[in-house]
Amino acid sequence: YFHGGGFTIGSVATHGTLCRVLARQAGCAVMSLDYRLAPAHRFPTAHNDAWDALAHLAQHAGALGLDASRMAVGGDSAGGTLAAACAIQARDAGLRLALQLLFYPGTTAHQDTDSHRVLADAPLLSAALIDYFFGQYIPSREDREDWRFAPLLADDVEGVAPAWIGLAEVDPLVEEGIAYADKLRAAGVAVDLEIYRGVTHEFIKMGRAVPEALQAHADAARALNEALTP
Repeated sequence: YFHGGGFTIGSVATHGTLCRVLARQAGCAVMSLDYRLAPAHRFPTAHNDAWDALAHLAQHAGALGLDASRMAVGGDSAGGTLAAACAIQARDAGLRLALQLLFYPGTTAHQDTDSHRVLADAPLLSAALIDYFFGQYIPSREDREDWRFAPLLADDVEGVAPAWIGLAEVDPLVEEGIAYADKLRAAGVAVDLEIYRGVTHEFIKMGRAVPEALQAHADAARALNEALTP
């Protein structure tokens, strides 16, 4: 699991409760990665850390008492970007994944969808905050065309892992999440897309206050359990 935070903030600690909920409800082990953050570590460091961790886990799962033949990758926001990109790289490396679990992933290069324009002042993730995060992580707009930052621009996603995608309705990222689901489906990838109404970016960490977060936890855990069950 790769945490969100615009590649600039966030940690294992900020997402610990979510990962424990997924582990308990899905009945699986969850490894949460503290990848290196911007501005000290710019693109593609976060992606490289994510991929190195996934490849290492696949190679050494047995030593941890885990089954490398039943693996999934997941994340939220920037972590969803990392998960989606790792799913593409896993396909290229011949590493089979059972599922990619994406909570409101970032997938576009330049944040120019209608939802970015309409929700530029959205709570918890405004256009100004997005600009700050990406200015720290990947200041070159040319670099943002790289599929490791913008999976929507990948040439080919045929054969990547099936996807469960959970989006928030009141979130600038909602349309790029839908677009990525459409891209996967067009390539023949099985996709389960859920849009949770009336909630904002970051809602999945608000289970004590937002019922939709509890529903998203249950939906994601069910998808994990089904994908990982032999």
